[in-house]
Amino acid sequence: MRISSAWYSLRQGVKNIRRNILFSLASIGTIIACLFIFGLFYMVLVNFQKSIKKVEESISITVFFDYGITEQGINLIGEQIKARPEVNTIDFISAEDAWIDYSNRTFDDPEAARAAFGDDNPLADSASYTITLKDVSKQADFVQFLKELDGVRDVNSSSYTADTISAINIFVGYASLGIIVILLLVSVFLINNTITIGITVRREEIKIMKLIGATNSFVRAPFIVEGVIIGVLGSVIPVVLLYFLYDSILGYIAGKFSILKSLFEFIPLNDMFKVLGPAILIIGIGIGFFGSLLTTRKHLKV
Repeated sequence: MRISSAWYSLRQGVKNIRRNILFSLASIGTIIACLFIFGLFYMVLVNFQKSIKKVEESISITVFFDYGITEQGINLIGEQIKARPEVNTIDFISAEDAWIDYSNRTFDDPEAARAAFGDDNPLADSASYTITLKDVSKQADFVQFLKELDGVRDVNSSSYTADTISAINIFVGYASLGIIVILLLVSVFLINNTITIGITVRREEIKIMKLIGATNSFVRAPFIVEGVIIGVLGSVIPVVLLYFLYDSILGYIAGKFSILKSLFEFIPLNDMFKVLGPAILIIGIGIGFFGSLLTTRKHLKV
C-alpha cells in the first residue's frame, strides 16, 4: 500500500470512530472490561498455579527397601528412579538419619533417648528414598512402577491429596478458558456491530468509490484501521490499570499481611507483566483486526 493510501485509510478510520462515537466507545469500553477481567483471571490463575506447584513439591513418596538389601541394591533402585522423567527430586534417608529425625520429633529429650538405645537402632530397616514429582497427576502410575521394582518392600504415598490437587488444576483451567472465550466473543460481537454501522453509513460513498475503480482492499482498509485502533485503545488502558493494581496489591500484602507472603509466593510485578502486558496488547489488537476483517467480508459486498 502506498503512503498516500495508508494515510487515507488512517484518516478515514479515525473519522469512522468519531462518526460513530457512541458505538466506538461502547466497543472500546467492552474490550477494556473484557481484557481487564482477563488480566485479573490471569494474575489469580498464575499465582494460584504457583502456590499449587509449591504444594505439589511438598507431596512426597517414600520408598522402603527389602530387609537385608545391599547398598548396591539400594543404589540400583535409585538409578532406576532417577531415570524417570516425572521425578523432580530424590533424597536418600539412611536408617541413622531416620532414627535421629524420629527421636527429635517424638521425645522431649532426644539425645537421652538415643543414648538409652545406644548402638541399637530401633529403625534399623527404615532406610528409604523420598521422592517428589514434577506433576502429581502422574503419581498413581509412578507408584505402580515403584512397587514393581526388585528390592522394594513398601511404598507410601498421598494418593487422595494428589488426586484432589489434579482435580482442582483441571477445574480451574477449564473454568478460566471458558470465561476468557466468552469475554473475547462479546468483544468481537460489539466490534462487529460498530463496523457494520460504519459500512451502512458509507454505503453510497463505497458504491461511488467502486465505480471509479477503487480496489476491494482500498475500500476495506479504513474499516480494518478502525477496528485496530479500537483494539489498541481497548488493550493499552487495562494494561496500565492492571499494572498499578497488581503493584498496589503486592505492596498492601507486604505491609498489612506479611504472613500471606510467607505462605504464598507471589509472582514479582515485572515477571508478571513480561507475559501479561504483551499478551493483552496482542489479544486486543487481534480482536480489533479479525473482528473488523470478518465484518467487512460479511457485510461489505465489494
